[in-house]
Amino acid sequence: MTDNTDLHVGKRLRRRRRLLGLTQQELASQVGVRFQQIQKYECGANRMTSSRLFDLSRALNVSVQFFFDGIEQDDLLAANDADTMDGDILSQKETLELVRAYYRLGERPRRRLLELAKALEVDQTGTGAA
Repeated sequence: MTDNTDLHVGKRLRRRRRLLGLTQQELASQVGVRFQQIQKYECGANRMTSSRLFDLSRALNVSVQFFFDGIEQDDLLAANDADTMDGDILSQKETLELVRAYYRLGERPRRRLLELAKALEVDQTGTGAA
């Protein structure tokens, strides 16, 4: 039976994998499992051992804690709350594409783009929300 913690960890795994632009097969090859196992981890159908979680954290260049960040909030939510998952801005394809494009830029263009976004936010709201 799927548990809220397994769902949360799987969601964080999927989010990070997609953010890095990795396929399930590519990630599976890095940690020595089949892509179907990554699928099961991501949907919370299979639990990860501590050693597997450690291997995944190294492959995804994050700390093990990354997978548990925000867990307190998720404990309060229903396991299959689709509205919550859809409302998660980091799970949206457009956000991932924007983040990938942003990090392909050099340091100076990234700073300028960030300044532009902040200026547009001020124009939109009419206040200096910094």
